[in-house]
Formats: sequence, structure tokens, C-alpha cells
Amino acid sequence: MKFFIDTADLDEITALTETGMVDGVTTNPSLIAKAGRPFLDAIAEICHVVTGPVSAEVTATDAPTMIKEGRKLAAIADNVAVKVPLTEGGLMACKALSDEGTMVNVTLCFSAAQAILAAKAGATFVSPFVGRLDDLGQDGLGLVEDICDIYANYPNFKTAVLVASVRGPQHVVDAAKMGADVVTLPPNALRQLFQHPLTDKGLQSFLSDWATTGQSIL
Repeated sequence: MKFFIDTADLDEITALTETGMVDGVTTNPSLIAKAGRPFLDAIAEICHVVTGPVSAEVTATDAPTMIKEGRKLAAIADNVAVKVPLTEGGLMACKALSDEGTMVNVTLCFSAAQAILAAKAGATFVSPFVGRLDDLGQDGLGLVEDICDIYANYPNFKTAVLVASVRGPQHVVDAAKMGADVVTLPPNALRQLFQHPLTDKGLQSFLSDWATTGQSIL
């Protein structure tokens, strides 16, 4: 499973990339606004730090303009994945851009039927939003499972399942069990994966015992 981080904060991206656990980055207009940087500059800077896919989202809603925006975003760097919404226009843009060899992330997926359309449009990634479905009392991870099962039936579908709107470690573990290809998660959620109270307790005990020996490895 690949880990993408869902942020446009360059400091966070740089710090987490140094852990060796970051395979890509996803952004959206809200995250760009929060970062307070010019959009195109921010994407270029992120692409310089991260070698994997960096999702940059179009802001138009009609297919022709989305295609134009997508081409401009794709020209920033080879690892840009143009992000389009799962609408009729978005899928038309996805088909056009993917046919040109551009990576496309189809976002805001909330049904298996939508995911089938994204795959047929040639999407590189489809992003089901598990947390937002859970917030409505629906089964977000059930959607991920359905998409993984459907895609497995059709080897010609090359679309990767990118689990989005992740709330914490359990979403990651459950998505991995289902065979999802990627999860994108905010920096704090990625850091939670490192943490366990028994790890901290065990390390403290080991270090305390080592201190009594008076030895040093170096």
C-alpha cells in the first residue's frame, strides 16, 4: 500500500518525506488556500520535494475548461496528477487528459457506480471519501471494499483505489485488508501510525536498563 499525504504545507511534506514513508501528495483548493501560497508555485514546490504523484485539482466545472486547466497543471512537472471531480464534465476531462498520457485523480467518489465510470474514463486514481460517508452514518469502508471487488473482476481496469477522507489508523488498516492501492491522509494521521503506548513503555524500560550498565555503543 502506498501512502500519500493530504496537505499543501511544504514544511510538513518535507519533514514527512524524510521518514521514507511518503509516496505522493494530494492537494485540493481548500488545502492550497490554507497554505497561503500561490497555487501554481505551491504545486511546483511540492513536485520538487516529492518524486511520486502530486494531485493538483482543477477549479472549473465544465469539461473544456477543466481540460485546459488540466493541461496547464500537467505542464508544471511530470509527476502532477490532475485532479477532477466525479461529474459528467470531470469524467470527460479525465478521458481527454488520460488519453494524452496525463495522470488523473478522479475525486469525490461516493458510490461504486461512480468508480466504474472513473475506471472506464481511464483514471489513474479514483478517490472514495470514507470519512465523509461515515459522518453521514453510511459505510465508507464498505464502498472501498465494493470498488476493490469490482475492479478485481476486470483486469483491463488500471485505476488505483486511493482511499481519501481518512480519519485515523484504523481506516488505513481496514483499507489495506481490502486491498486498496493507496491511502491519503493528513500529516497528523500519518504520524499516528508510528505511535503505540506499549512501544513507548517498552523503549523507556530498555533505555532505563541500558543506563544502569554505564556502557556506550559509540
